[in-house]
Amino acid sequence: MEKYIQPFVRVCEAVFKDFCRAEVKVGRVFFMARDNQDLDWDISGIIGLSGQISGAVSISMKDIVAFKITKNLTGVDHNSFDIDVIDAIGEIINIIAGNIKKEFEESFRTAISLPSIVQGKGHKIIWPSDRIRIICIPFSIFSDQEVFLSIAIEEKK
Repeated sequence: MEKYIQPFVRVCEAVFKDFCRAEVKVGRVFFMARDNQDLDWDISGIIGLSGQISGAVSISMKDIVAFKITKNLTGVDHNSFDIDVIDAIGEIINIIAGNIKKEFEESFRTAISLPSIVQGKGHKIIWPSDRIRIICIPFSIFSDQEVFLSIAIEEKK
């Protein structure tokens, strides 16, 4: 799994720095229990992967983080989940997945889907396969907040 984790970390660090003007610091990576996702997220952006690597990737956060990310992208303050916030989170996961696709293209042919957004306090993500472990990579952002990148992918033989 290490071969998958490091590219995601590199891509997230670059995307948040370049697009959101925010430094992120990777936390302790863990496997998320499929039936116990008590991380209290308010919004998630999800993208499916298909091809030689298949599964899904999501980015999840509390509302305050989504609002700050959107402000950094648009220059406008937000305090509710309007279309700009939803678009910003969709765009961030799209950029992350697109850059991951580039990272993996020498080894794996992979396609990405359009992003989907799930919004609501305490929502859960239903992952595409029971046999794939969910890797969660937490990042600290804006000094005292967190963003979680979750990955559930498998290599096709």
